[in-house]
Amino acid sequence: MSENGLQRLTVSPEEAGVRIDKYLAEQLPDITRSYLQKLLKDGSVQMNGKPVKTSTKTAAGAVIELTIPEPEEPEILPEDIPLDILYEDSDVILINKPKDMVVHPAAGHYTGTLVNALMYHCKGDLSGINGVLRPGIVHRIDKDTTGVLIVCKNDKAHNALAEQLKEHSITRKYRAIVCGNLKEDEGMVDAPLGRHPQDRKKMAIVRTGGKRAVTHYRVLERFGNYTYIECQLETGRTHQIRVHMASLGHPLLGDEVYGRVKSPFKLEGQTLHAMVLGFIHPTTGEYMEFEAPLPEYFEKLLEKLRRG
Repeated sequence: MSENGLQRLTVSPEEAGVRIDKYLAEQLPDITRSYLQKLLKDGSVQMNGKPVKTSTKTAAGAVIELTIPEPEEPEILPEDIPLDILYEDSDVILINKPKDMVVHPAAGHYTGTLVNALMYHCKGDLSGINGVLRPGIVHRIDKDTTGVLIVCKNDKAHNALAEQLKEHSITRKYRAIVCGNLKEDEGMVDAPLGRHPQDRKKMAIVRTGGKRAVTHYRVLERFGNYTYIECQLETGRTHQIRVHMASLGHPLLGDEVYGRVKSPFKLEGQTLHAMVLGFIHPTTGEYMEFEAPLPEYFEKLLEKLRRG
């Protein structure tokens, strides 16, 4: 848990006997190892109320506390980046996001993001609920995932859409190509997701501490070694489709994080496209649904697979 920059961690029996710098690096993946070493050197890390050294080993049940100074948020500047706009009004804007575009700024990506482009296009008319780094952003899709994304222009719209996401009432249909030939024509994966216990940058199906995640899938076309599918999300967890399909032994084609084999095709990341997004408009109360056409690389890949 954390409060005002204070991180408090309790060591589980499985995590005992580990060097504290290694333990902290796994528990706090967003903080660099060099910065953690500095905090340890400065005496800013305590175990059971006493400062510890880098070489100190963790003990089961021990409470580790460290204070992390609040980072200064960089100024995010508007950038004139072309946007593929599917729909826009005074409450929402729906974008067809291209491959290789990061949704919101983060360490290493403070320019060229969707947020930079939106700030230029919307002239500051974006909801402020998620702070200066994520204005208007109510949900996100991965850097290498293409497709439809909804952005909110004011706080009223943001709250309404956030509630729909929480209630799982938003329609979200994705298209994907997975490795191998799926046995069933359709199915469902209901498996909770959380941070991978060994690699904190990855997500995994976890037994404890995860959030419920449900993915429905159906086969659209079969190509022997590959299967073209539609996935409908009941929940929207980070990397949900990628982890769920990999758990069935059918990782997404091009997914170098959760897939076991390198793609024989020239791809930039996973073949995953957010095709359909449906929601209740925050002002009119009407149900609206939008579709983002498959990107060119995806269409060409399907043609190649159809030719065998």
